Amino acid sequence: MATAAAAVARRAGARAAAALLSACGTAARGWRRAGPARPLCTAPGTAPDMKGYLWERYREAIPQNLQCLGARLRRSADLVPSIMNNLLNPDAIFSNNEMSLSDIEIYGFDYDYTLVFYSKHLHTLIFNAARDLLINEHRYPAEIRKYEYDPNFAIRGLHYDVQRVVLVNMLSVLRYSPVHVFMFLKAVLMKIDAFHYIQLGTVYRGLSVVPDEEVIEMYEGSHVPLEQMSDFYGKSSHGNTMKQFMDIFSLPEMSLLSCVNEYFLKNNIDYEPVHLYKDVKDSIRDVHIKGIMYRAIEADIEKYICYAEQTRAVLAKLADHGKKMFLITNSPSSFVDKGMRYIVGKDWRDLFDVVIVQAEKPNFFNDKRRPFRKVNEKGVLLWDKIHKLQKGQIYKQGNLYEFLKLTGWRGSKVLYFGDHIYSDLADLTLKHGWRTGAIIPELRSELKIMNTEQYIQTMTWLQTLTGLLEQMQVHRDAESQLVLQEWKKERKEMREMTKNFFNTQFGSLFRTDQNPTYFLRRLSRFADIYMASLSCLLNYDVSHTFYPRRTPLQHELPAWSDRAPALRPPLLQEAQAE
Repeated sequence: MATAAAAVARRAGARAAAALLSACGTAARGWRRAGPARPLCTAPGTAPDMKGYLWERYREAIPQNLQCLGARLRRSADLVPSIMNNLLNPDAIFSNNEMSLSDIEIYGFDYDYTLVFYSKHLHTLIFNAARDLLINEHRYPAEIRKYEYDPNFAIRGLHYDVQRVVLVNMLSVLRYSPVHVFMFLKAVLMKIDAFHYIQLGTVYRGLSVVPDEEVIEMYEGSHVPLEQMSDFYGKSSHGNTMKQFMDIFSLPEMSLLSCVNEYFLKNNIDYEPVHLYKDVKDSIRDVHIKGIMYRAIEADIEKYICYAEQTRAVLAKLADHGKKMFLITNSPSSFVDKGMRYIVGKDWRDLFDVVIVQAEKPNFFNDKRRPFRKVNEKGVLLWDKIHKLQKGQIYKQGNLYEFLKLTGWRGSKVLYFGDHIYSDLADLTLKHGWRTGAIIPELRSELKIMNTEQYIQTMTWLQTLTGLLEQMQVHRDAESQLVLQEWKKERKEMREMTKNFFNTQFGSLFRTDQNPTYFLRRLSRFADIYMASLSCLLNYDVSHTFYPRRTPLQHELPAWSDRAPALRPPLLQEAQAE
């Protein structure tokens, strides 16, 4: 699927380049048919050539807004437009909220996908182990073993609707005729934007996309009401019918759900989606709880853990500047110890003032009842009461309130890093005033895609075409509307191209067609800063201040008429007069 996605992306870039090339003097799409543009005001008694007028605006838009990119493309010596001089830095740290590292005295870290990163083999291991548990312990058909993990199928942040919905045709009831019952099997995986709207074309039942018409009928539109959305931690509970997958470990879970759904659908097997969701969730959980994943990684650590000396470099840099550090993770003691020995060294505990394992986040941040327990060198839990969290020791469970009492580390002098926006960051920033840093590994690959010439060309023309549609929609005559429909069709095709650059099924982690995703909305709320990996800290001084960019509000943006005189949108009154 990765190869197919790459091919789609190449075709998308080629189509965009061809469109731009034609726009600056070679074969024009619509304008060739329209002929030379004529002014709207023609001789008395002669109807204006609206088609020619609109296609002329289309032609004029490209050199003015794209700096005649097509002309650049015709010169093999200069293929890259000037916009590529300002590429995005994949190793940068991005700020949602102003924060100075000079104010940070204590640094905290999650373990998995924060201090340590895993190879592509781990998700295959989790998928295969959970699939086998479904077969052996939950008595699912052995035929599902034919499905293999596809790393290119799903992305983080997707929502899964676990319910089977029954819609009754009430019109038939009111007329006392037999009731028509329409059964929709939901069990669909989808991407939702920050405004709770489903991105059509990204709804999958099993491994197949659900037609837009069916999605709109199921949800009576494309909006998901608040009461149906996942709860605060992304779970489907207390009446919420949707689960949001925010964890990187959830990628194999989404794939397994989709594969089993696919098997049942292909074989016309009736099933309850709620049961399937729970069984897959329990199987994925058991891969962790029963130690299957931990034992496999410990047995072949070089296969599963991506060695990165930069993790030690980050920790050493902070220690050299007198910063205190702590680790709070849900992973078990022996597993963390072996991993840290591999990526940091035998003396890794010397770098941390406090180490807490099997913390059971997010409960760790909310449950005041669980005390800390000391873990000895053999991994045995001790029974003595904890009066102080000592350096070099490992502690299990506990809770944040006791942690704050024993350490005194409160408020904005603490910065905690994690990859799970809900379990790692939400409670800390909302309830305790800690500063938070999100580790988003996908960020690096997405920024590299956004830096490609193909992506820049496609997005630049997409934005220009959108501006044209906004300006010229005041022309309501039939001829103009036909032209505008052509532009809308082209815009839809360009949107599909931009989605395919990132993931053929679901697109970018951070954007739907034009809006931020629900994932990005939560990231913006719960993370002061975010980055691809902790190694990005090496690019900044320990006193660096992160300033968020002042993103213009919609009412602060200049009108199209202020951007380019030739593209001044006609007012409705002017259009009607013409």
